[in-house]
Amino acid sequence: MSANKDSIGKTITVATLLCVVCSVIVSAAAVLLKPMQVANKDLDRKTNILAAAGIVDSSKTVDELFAQITTKYVDLETGKFTTDVPAKYDAKKAAKDPQLGKALARNIDIASIKYQAKVMPVYLIESDKGIDKLILPVHGYGLWSTLYGFLAVEGDLNTVIGLGFYSHAETPGLGGEVDNPTWKALWPGKKVYPQGSVEPALGLVKGSVDPAKKGAEHQIDGLSGATLTSNGVSNLVKFWMGKNGYAPFLTNLKAGEV
Repeated sequence: MSANKDSIGKTITVATLLCVVCSVIVSAAAVLLKPMQVANKDLDRKTNILAAAGIVDSSKTVDELFAQITTKYVDLETGKFTTDVPAKYDAKKAAKDPQLGKALARNIDIASIKYQAKVMPVYLIESDKGIDKLILPVHGYGLWSTLYGFLAVEGDLNTVIGLGFYSHAETPGLGGEVDNPTWKALWPGKKVYPQGSVEPALGLVKGSVDPAKKGAEHQIDGLSGATLTSNGVSNLVKFWMGKNGYAPFLTNLKAGEV
């Protein structure tokens, strides 16, 4: 009987020690790998910003290419640049912070994001003549997930350079076709706003766009078999490029009042 108790005790001791050792190893790995994870996340962000802006050069590193981009922050309420942001600002986390974000009323939340940061980062490529390219973070709900990406426009602040999503969980082969290079190639050259309007018209249509029809310059082919994802992409573009998103900022930028 005593031998059995010793055996059970030893087993419990060994199991406990094993759990402690494994916990220490996992914790140490998490701490040691954190800087690498942060660096990879930053690299991925830069890569997707460059991709949306159509900046590709295999002879240069991502950091070298990104050096031409200036990061600034926009107060969405005033539509003007601001420097009043915390260190290591994260707009995604800020959206749910009562001080840095706000809850959206259902009647204006067409992108179904529920919360919105009061300040958003924007990315500019400038020259002596002014802004050459502007890259804007956008996100909104599709069928199964929130799609996070970047929409880039030319210096006229209306002509699309590209749209790309870096995070989503839409159905592969259906809503997941937002990652298809062929579909993404339909965006460059499209117009966000009709002439003389600040209300965005850019969006997806059911089926294919008829280039001969009026308004085709604002239309993108819908995703076959993925109506809800298509609607989600249209809604997120209209929200972020509308009056509750970047439209006041773009209006001020055109007027030189930022």
